[in-house]
Amino acid sequence: MLNPSKPRIAIAGATGRVGATLTALLAADPIDLVALTRQPSTARLPEGVVTFKVDFKRADMLEGALRGIDRLFIAHGTSLEQVANEIALINAAVASGVRHIVKLSALGPATRLLPIAWHMQIEAHLAQQPIASTVLRPSTFSHVLKRLGPHIAAGSWTGAAGNGRVNFIDTRDVAEVARIALLEEIEPASQRAYHLSGPRAWTMDQVAEELARLLGHPVTYVDRPPAEQRDALLGAGLAPLVADLLVGLDQMFRESVIAETTSTVEELTGKAPRSLTEWLTDNLDVFRA
Repeated sequence: MLNPSKPRIAIAGATGRVGATLTALLAADPIDLVALTRQPSTARLPEGVVTFKVDFKRADMLEGALRGIDRLFIAHGTSLEQVANEIALINAAVASGVRHIVKLSALGPATRLLPIAWHMQIEAHLAQQPIASTVLRPSTFSHVLKRLGPHIAAGSWTGAAGNGRVNFIDTRDVAEVARIALLEEIEPASQRAYHLSGPRAWTMDQVAEELARLLGHPVTYVDRPPAEQRDALLGAGLAPLVADLLVGLDQMFRESVIAETTSTVEELTGKAPRSLTEWLTDNLDVFRA
């Protein structure tokens, strides 16, 4: 049962990379915490977190789950349904009287590339709603390197990032900022956006050098043209959408449009963001044979 004297926060995406860490952090705070999920029976959540089953195609179910909620965090996995599902949640939040939405978006330029273009559509819709909002725009998650684990363990990986630079951020830092954004009191008409990054930008060659140092064996990055990289990804069995997303990400790396370094994480949390070296050290077994 929700306690009317405590803030009531709902998390959409409580089992995702950012959402799971955020849920664990908020579970220790003096709040009522609700997880919105399509599959409550399989969601592994901290003790005391209330779950509500939701169907994004049913506005009545979304509004019922959000009734009595003060603040809503939205994080959605990249998919063809992302725009429709997030907009449905935003509309339900407005209809249910939610006071503040914190949306996980992404740092990047105005572009046709996915998923940035999807986030742009969702942000534009959110901006027009009569509700306080905070948009979190993190740079690239360090986690994207995990899919390269077997290739790096074998000594090399390929891509189409050229000599471009990218700033990697640890999802734990994003979750800590999200917690602060959800707990702070803001004006009813507030509209904020936080650009979040790690402490520095890296080229792929520099990432390879750091991995080689940590692993104790040579690691190299091999660059190739985007079309060739896409063909290789399709040949490895990836779906066309996934291949396009990865080649698009490499394009943004190549053009250094996600190389921005900001002080926002440290200003909000009081500590410097975790470095890529820290993340690699914590996850080094992923890159070992």
